[in-house]
Amino acid sequence: MQTLKKLSERFWYQTPVSETDRPILGAVVGNDLTLMIDAGNSEDHATYFLEELSKNGIPRPSLAVITHWHWDHIFGLSALDFPSISSKETKTKMKELIPFDWTDEALNDRVKKGIEIEFCAAAIKQEFQEHRDIHIKLPTVTFDKKVEIDLGGVTCILLQVGGDHSSDSIVVYIKEEKPLFLSDCIYANMYAPKNNYTVLNTLRLLDILDTFDAETYILSHWKPVTKKEYQQEVNTLRSIAKLTEKFKGKKQAITEAYIEQISRELNEDELETIEFFVNGYMLNQQD
Repeated sequence: MQTLKKLSERFWYQTPVSETDRPILGAVVGNDLTLMIDAGNSEDHATYFLEELSKNGIPRPSLAVITHWHWDHIFGLSALDFPSISSKETKTKMKELIPFDWTDEALNDRVKKGIEIEFCAAAIKQEFQEHRDIHIKLPTVTFDKKVEIDLGGVTCILLQVGGDHSSDSIVVYIKEEKPLFLSDCIYANMYAPKNNYTVLNTLRLLDILDTFDAETYILSHWKPVTKKEYQQEVNTLRSIAKLTEKFKGKKQAITEAYIEQISRELNEDELETIEFFVNGYMLNQQD
């Protein structure tokens, strides 16, 4: 069940739903304007979020920011009657979705052709069980790389950071309260023959994220985490990325070196991360 939670004086968020791949939606409440972060994976998702804001006396959003083009962050945009903003690249990517049909047959066909991935196709079918009138509504305004939005008493920085998950990914930083909305940017690339991380993209992304003086980090398909928790995740990514480069993608050597580095057996997440980096290294070798 989704819950609307207050993280700070200015920031509220709605918890995700894994079964239908509903990501976290956020609201930054200023004295003059409210900014909605992401539009949800369906009109039902977006509408439910707006209803929950209203029930809690939170001003209706004046603007929505789209963090990247993936379906679960944009399909709710058609339910919003206020403007939206995204990077230029996000709008370009969204335009490519306009000709698509979203029937089971069309989704299955795109999965077979490698255009769509099975995970997303299954989640779309689950989210849209009763009706599937999906309309790709494009963002109203676009920006190049970075923009600041003054909501009145609180300022949001929107910065395109890219990363393996999606090259158009942006983050939203709330300057006065220091949450950093990461969306999906530190997740792996799913739109590939194998889920993967690449060394250069990962290290570059993490260096950019380090420039923010953040205290809380919001990951769209998990939860807000503390700086300590985030640093633990980042340390894992950095270490495995560097070992991947050092051992030229050799899985056994990377695994043994990382076990020696942390002095314990690896957990499931760490083993998966190694697998993803190996996949990325091998894919780069084929290019």
